Amino acid sequence: MGSFSMIKIFNCYFHKRTFFHIILDLGLVSFTVVVAILYQVAGVGNQPVVSILWTTAVLFAVAILMINSSLGLYDRVHSRTVSQTSARGALVLFLALPLSYAIFHLSPVKLQNGKVFMLVLLGGLIIMLMHRIYATHIGPRALIRQRVLIYGSGKGARLVGQTLKKSDPNVDLVGYYASPNEVVTEVSGWAVLPRDKSLTDVVQQARVDEIVVALTERRGGSMPMRELLDCKLQGVRVVDTATYFEMTLGQIRLDSVSAGWLIFGEGFDQGVMRTITKRLFDIVCASVLTMVAAPILLVAAVLIKLESAGPILYRQERVGLNGRLFSVVKLRSMRTDAEKDGQPVWASATDSRVTRVGRWLRRVRIDELPQLFNVLRGDMSLVGPRPERPFFVDKLTQEIPYFAVRQSVKPGVTGWAQVRYHYGASVEDAVEKLQYDLYYVKNHSLFLDLVVLFETVGVVLMGKGAQ
Repeated sequence: MGSFSMIKIFNCYFHKRTFFHIILDLGLVSFTVVVAILYQVAGVGNQPVVSILWTTAVLFAVAILMINSSLGLYDRVHSRTVSQTSARGALVLFLALPLSYAIFHLSPVKLQNGKVFMLVLLGGLIIMLMHRIYATHIGPRALIRQRVLIYGSGKGARLVGQTLKKSDPNVDLVGYYASPNEVVTEVSGWAVLPRDKSLTDVVQQARVDEIVVALTERRGGSMPMRELLDCKLQGVRVVDTATYFEMTLGQIRLDSVSAGWLIFGEGFDQGVMRTITKRLFDIVCASVLTMVAAPILLVAAVLIKLESAGPILYRQERVGLNGRLFSVVKLRSMRTDAEKDGQPVWASATDSRVTRVGRWLRRVRIDELPQLFNVLRGDMSLVGPRPERPFFVDKLTQEIPYFAVRQSVKPGVTGWAQVRYHYGASVEDAVEKLQYDLYYVKNHSLFLDLVVLFETVGVVLMGKGAQ
C-alpha cells in the first residue's frame, strides 16, 4: 500500500510532517542548551567534554519535547484557540524551570553566572514555543494538513463531516465511502466516493491519513474488517466516531457513545496513586493561592459590605463526590432575596439579582476564591466538574444519560468544561458541558489539571464566560 503517514512514538501517533517539527524542536532546544552552557563555562581549563555537553543538551530537549507532547502541542488543532495554545506554552516554561535548575546544579559542567544561563535557556525555549504557535495556528496549512476519509454515508457520517469542517481547518475531507448495507444516504452525492474500487485502493490513491468509521449499523458485514486492518497496518489511523470526537473536540459526545464504549475502553482510572497525587497537589496549590488571594478577598469583602447589607460569604448546598452533599462557599454577588420563593434558578447573562459589585466579582471570578477553603477541607478539588445544586442534579440525571458519571470525581473550582464552553444556563448547555466533563473524568491527570489551571488564567484575563 505504501502510505505510512502516521508514526507511533511512546504509544502516541504523529503524522510524518509533525514528526519533522518534533525533530526541528529537538535540535533547536539542544542547540540552545549548548550555547547557554558554552557562554557561561567557568574558565578555559574547565571546558566540558563534548559528549557530556551534548548528552546534557539532548536529554533536556527530550524532556521538554515529552512535556510538549503531553500537553498536546503536537496534536492537530481542532477547537483550541491561540490563547489556549499560548497557555500551554506558558505551562511548558513553568515546568522547564526545575529542569533548568537541575542542569545548573547537577551537571558536571560548572557555570559562572546562573542567571545569564537561565535567561539564554528560557530565551531559546520561548523561540521554540513561538514556533509551535506559528506552526499550529499561523504557518502554511499545507505543512500540517491531514487527509481524512469517512467510512459511511448516513446520519453519523454527516455529523462527523460537519464537525470536521467546522472545527478542524487543517483537514482535507477526501469524501465518504458508503457501506454496502447503508440504505439511506444523508450526505451530498458529490462527496460520496465511487465503490468501483476497494477501500484499500481508494485510501492509497487518495493518500489518506485517517479513516473515521461512522456507521449507524455495524452488524451484517457492514464493515470491511480485512481492508480496515490492512489500512491500519500500513500507517493509516482508523478510529470510530466516539474516539474521533474525543481526539478532535476534547469531548465524549452523547450522540456517538455507548455504555460498552465507556466500560471497555481505556480511561476512567481512579487509582490510589492518582488520588493521592491529586490531593497533595490540591493542598499545596490551594494553600499558596489562599495566601496570595488574601488581600484580594479583604478588599472584596469591604466592597460587598459597603454596597449592601447582608453577609459577605454565601453558602449553598451542592452535590459532591459520589453524590455526597456539602456547602460550597462563595463571596456574595447577589441580593439577599435572590431566591425569596425558594425555587432554584439558573443564572443568566443579564441577571437582575446580581449587585454592581457582584457583577465585577463574577467577571474576574473573584467570587469563586473562597472555594479554596472547600479544597483544603477536601470537599472539592482545584480541577474537576463544577458542583451542581441537588435540585438540578436530580433534574439533569433524569433527562441526560451518563450525567451521574461526573460525580465519580471530586467537583472542582474550575474544570475542563469551564475553559471550553461558556456559562451554562439551560438543559442544552448542561448537555454540552457534560460532554466535556466526561472527557475530563475519562482522561484526568496531573498534566491535564495543569493545562486547565493555566487556561483558566487566560479565561479570567479575557473575561470569557463570566455571569
